[in-house]
Amino acid sequence: MMRTHAMIAVFGAILLAQGCASRTPAPVDDRRPAPAAQPRLPVLQPAPAPGAASPAAAPRSYVVKRGDTLYSIALEHGLDYRELARANQIDDPGKIRIGQELRLAAPEERSSAQVGAARAPREIESRPLDASSLPSPPAADGGMKTSPRAVRLPYSEQNLASLSRSEIRTEVKPEARGEAKPEPLKPAVERDPEAIEFTWPVRGRVLQAFAEPNSKGLDIAGKPGDPVLAAASGRVMYTGTGIRGYGKLIVIKHDNNFNSVYAHNREILVKEGQNVARGQRIAELGDTDTDTPKLHFEIRKSGKPVDPARYLPPS
Repeated sequence: MMRTHAMIAVFGAILLAQGCASRTPAPVDDRRPAPAAQPRLPVLQPAPAPGAASPAAAPRSYVVKRGDTLYSIALEHGLDYRELARANQIDDPGKIRIGQELRLAAPEERSSAQVGAARAPREIESRPLDASSLPSPPAADGGMKTSPRAVRLPYSEQNLASLSRSEIRTEVKPEARGEAKPEPLKPAVERDPEAIEFTWPVRGRVLQAFAEPNSKGLDIAGKPGDPVLAAASGRVMYTGTGIRGYGKLIVIKHDNNFNSVYAHNREILVKEGQNVARGQRIAELGDTDTDTPKLHFEIRKSGKPVDPARYLPPS
């Protein structure tokens, strides 16, 4: 009997252990707020380095049109016509045809800009003021300046004359003395930072100012035979009558891709390839291919006409 009860107890314990093992745990309700989703940062592309974009390249070829000459094409592109002829294997500069494609020789590019490391600004050192370093107030007669005191003087003709003279000594403003105020300076024409030193080729009245596309330079009045001077030092690149509307013409090549043009001369005094100095006499003023004696003067930068007023000194 006792064995039966023991077996029943053992069997009950086994069933209890199995029930505990198979019991499913209660679900857990997590009431904590869900973590916020991390925003996705956009992928940044590296910015192009400043100045990476190259400027528009100069044309490398030119198609001949009606009325063109090798000399006029060279002038419009800032080239020496002989270099242009060699680049295109042209033996006779006068033999070009309409529709012919010419290869343009690249003009020399010179840059005077210097690139260097920027200097870091120096730190400013601050110091407390020292009373001993402050300037002392001005002294009169060895002491501190004080307000004037009223002094009674006995009546006499001498004291009266002295007081009268002191009252007359009043400060007279410049306007009262008839002195005119200086007039404010007029703003100068904006200068080209790459400009070289030019001078006036002739002295005379300006008949026509620069106004593209009708006027590519200055027309300056003068008398036949007046000296025409080189506006800047350089090398004579062209002399002749190969460009319609310019008469007897001189073209001088200068530094920084500048050219100067002198048209309508009566007589040319220099030769191609000759080096000239600023202010040197190169021609005589005339009226070739025009109706009145004058000098047509141009300044060109890389072949493009620019306003001479930006480069010439005030007249």
